[in-house]
Amino acid sequence: MVTLASSKASWPDLWWPAPAKLNLFLKVIGRRPDGYHQLQTVFQLLALSDWLNFTKRDDGEIRLEGNMSDIESSDNLIVRAAKLLQVSSSTSFGAEVVIKKVLPMGAGLGGGSSDAATTLVVLNELWQLHLSLDKLAEIGLSLGADVPVFVLGKSAWAEGVGEDISPMMLNERWYLVVNPGSHISTKEVFSHNRLTRDSSPITIRDFHEGQLDNDCLSVVRELDKNVDAMYQRFSIFTDVYLTGTGSSLFATCKTREDALKLSNKLPDNWTKWLVKGVNESPLHKALNRFVNQV
Repeated sequence: MVTLASSKASWPDLWWPAPAKLNLFLKVIGRRPDGYHQLQTVFQLLALSDWLNFTKRDDGEIRLEGNMSDIESSDNLIVRAAKLLQVSSSTSFGAEVVIKKVLPMGAGLGGGSSDAATTLVVLNELWQLHLSLDKLAEIGLSLGADVPVFVLGKSAWAEGVGEDISPMMLNERWYLVVNPGSHISTKEVFSHNRLTRDSSPITIRDFHEGQLDNDCLSVVRELDKNVDAMYQRFSIFTDVYLTGTGSSLFATCKTREDALKLSNKLPDNWTKWLVKGVNESPLHKALNRFVNQV
C-alpha cells in the first residue's frame, strides 16, 4: 500500500504506515508522586497499520481528513503532533494530512499513538527539519507514553511511564488478535480501585521464561462484559492475553497456518487479525527505502 516514488516531488502519492503494537506483558510496579504509574512492558510491533498521506503546505495550516471519528477534534493526536512539531522546530510549513484508519480506537493496539508518531517522523522528513529520532521521541512523549516507541521504530522493553526504552530482538511470531468493538478508557482502568499497583518487577529472563501477565486484565474484564465474554470463549482453545488496557485480546502462534486454524475455531462475526510481529517498524523500513532512492 506504500507507494514509493523516485523523487520528493511525489510526496502526495505516498502512504505511510502507522503500525500497531501488542504489549506482550504489562506490570504496574508503582505509582509516582505525580500520579503516573510505573510500568514494565514489552512492545511488539506488528505488520498491521493505519495509513497516512502528507502533502506540504506553505501557509502553516494543518488540515486533516479521513475516516476517523474525532477528525474535527482539537484533541486529535495527529493534529496535536503536527502543531507541536511546528512549535518545536519554528517551521513555517503546514501539512494536508489524510488518514485511512484501520486500527480501532481504545483497543490497546496503539493506533492513536502510532498515528502521532508517524506524523512526527514523516513531517520531519517532509519539512526537512533534520531532527533526530531521539528528539522526536522526546516531543512525542508529551503526547502519550506509547508515542516514543513508535517514533524509535523498534520492538522494545520499556519501563517508567513508557519512556525508558531498550530495543530488543524478539522472535517474529504470528499472532491472532481479536477485538470486541469496545472502547476501553485507559484513564478509567488506571484509576480503578482494584488495579494492582505494586507488582514485583520482572527481568528480561523472566519474560523469556514465560511471565506474560497483564495486571490490567482482571479490571478490564470487570469493566467490560464484551471483553470478558470474548476472553472466556477464546481461552477455551489457547492461552489468551490482553494488550495494554484493552480491549483487544491475542494469542501467540508458531505459524500463520496455526493462527488460521485457531481463528477458524472462533465465531465468524468476531473482528480478527492474523498478523506477524516485526522487530523493525514498517514505517522506518518505508522511509529508509524512500530516502535511499532520492
